[in-house]
Amino acid sequence: MCYEHDISDTISHRDTLPPPSVLRHVVDVHCHPTDSEIPVKSMDNLPIIIGAMSTLQADQGLVRDLATAFPDKVVPSFGYHPWFTHWIALASYESKESHYRHIFKDADEHTEAFQKLLVHLPEPVILRAILDDVRQNLMAFPSAMLGEVGIDKAFRVPYDHFTSPGGLTPFTVPFEHQLAILEAQLDLAAELGRNVSMHSVKSQMATVELLDRMAVKHGEHWTKISIDIHSCGLSPQTWLSIERRHPNVFLSLSTVINSRSPNHRALIAACSPRRILVESDCHKIEDCAQRTWDMVLIVAEVKGWPVESSWEEVVDESQQGVVRHLENNWKEFVQGNHVGLNKIIKRPTRER
Repeated sequence: MCYEHDISDTISHRDTLPPPSVLRHVVDVHCHPTDSEIPVKSMDNLPIIIGAMSTLQADQGLVRDLATAFPDKVVPSFGYHPWFTHWIALASYESKESHYRHIFKDADEHTEAFQKLLVHLPEPVILRAILDDVRQNLMAFPSAMLGEVGIDKAFRVPYDHFTSPGGLTPFTVPFEHQLAILEAQLDLAAELGRNVSMHSVKSQMATVELLDRMAVKHGEHWTKISIDIHSCGLSPQTWLSIERRHPNVFLSLSTVINSRSPNHRALIAACSPRRILVESDCHKIEDCAQRTWDMVLIVAEVKGWPVESSWEEVVDESQQGVVRHLENNWKEFVQGNHVGLNKIIKRPTRER
């Protein structure tokens, strides 16, 4: 998930798309279409499948409605994003202000900023109610994923999430609070056997430790589901460590986020051909197909895979095109039931 900005600043894309016979096999595994107006015509004309994310209480129903209206084009995802976890209380609380003072330990050091922020903050919701909501939505859609959920050590709380630009406060959401809410949601995904779209920013070693912990905690239930680290910003070295230890973890990349850094090409080169997915991370449905295709072309270039100009063209397996590679990866991701989990060896780690 990203704030709105001019995508043209991050990549000069081709503005060309392949034939519909190829596009219908492309999956944008992570986007946020309900963050903007969605014209019905745009959905009717959408040539790809999208994974539509929810992030906070207000958009769970929007994603549900979109998936109900377009079941053949939308894979819904339900969950609560780390940017909104301060709105969630782990237990009962005395008042709205007492909850946020508990979250923001340094509120007394920034009294004016805290009072200014408090006006824009919603009444907190108890974690138990959040989990009940996610559970109901997941059970209503057999193909639904958990998402977007995750952890973010770079995020600073804005004064108003719905004003652009809203300005940033001096406050951050305590990492332990983010992690408690993430783990509760991951426990639910393991229980229900649902795949996950996960956000991880400036949290490399914490992500490694989390995956190790979940694998030990849930055992076979964990390996039955797939985890996608979306708009993955991990170093190639950290990714390879995860790839070796966790056969159920994939990564997806977007031009809107990953093209800001040249690291994404090294990450593509290092990643197993079977673990790569692509996404747009867009909030405008009209942009999803082109932005996803832009990333398809980058993956093809780095991996040396041909780009299909026609789906009917028959080639031998050694010359399999990028869209077929990525479609097979998506099918493996959806299917889950991964095997070969290596024994998790505890070792000291440090944040990079």
